[in-house]
Amino acid sequence: MMTNNPRSGGAAAAGQEKAGTETVARLAIQPIDTSFSFKNKAYAALKSVIISMDIYRSRNDIRLDERQLAQDFGISRTPVREAMAQLEREGFVRSVPRRGVYVVRKTKEEVIQLITAWAALESMAARLITQNAKDDDILRLRKMFATFDGGQLRAHLDEYSEVNIEFHQTIIRMSENTVLLDLAENLFTHMRMIRRKTIGEKNRADKSIRDHMNIIEALEARDIARAETLVRDHALGLADHVARYADYLD
Repeated sequence: MMTNNPRSGGAAAAGQEKAGTETVARLAIQPIDTSFSFKNKAYAALKSVIISMDIYRSRNDIRLDERQLAQDFGISRTPVREAMAQLEREGFVRSVPRRGVYVVRKTKEEVIQLITAWAALESMAARLITQNAKDDDILRLRKMFATFDGGQLRAHLDEYSEVNIEFHQTIIRMSENTVLLDLAENLFTHMRMIRRKTIGEKNRADKSIRDHMNIIEALEARDIARAETLVRDHALGLADHVARYADYLD
């Protein structure tokens, strides 16, 4: 059963305990603001907590307890149940009859498929940026990485991981294509969890920043073919890394 830490004001996972082969997540939960839909608030809060978890670090199952969550949120169980149903449709949790609701870990093959789909969307976004984006918007991409000049990357890996994620989200947003944005939104939520896990593996962070700077240069030059290729190859490089090294996904 999920239990609650003393409230710390954060939505991140506060710790874990093991029970048999399952991991019972201990989450810092805030009561839900009643000024908005209970279901939507519960959905947003649960999704935020799941995304913040390092779910690929352990093979143990992470079970969510509906009753405890409702108590922690300060609401009835119905909106929590509705929120979990929506998260299940989006592939974040799964319901197991007579056992409960569990956080979903994607298999290696599923992750590779997610990354491959992302490569297609992001490379199209790069094409649109070279055609339509303002110079100042592209310059903001370059400024994201100013902190990591002069060999500071390894000393700030957690910070870089978040900048890396923001970079890829920004590429999609800068496309200004609403259909592409809608397609990418849920996909990237899954992607960010695996990016967070893999960024520190096999010196990927060093290669990542080099790839990003090359992508930015291609965007600045309005080189459509090169920008598309670099973005696609960068994503597929992550897929190759997962295929080679991410045995913890199986």
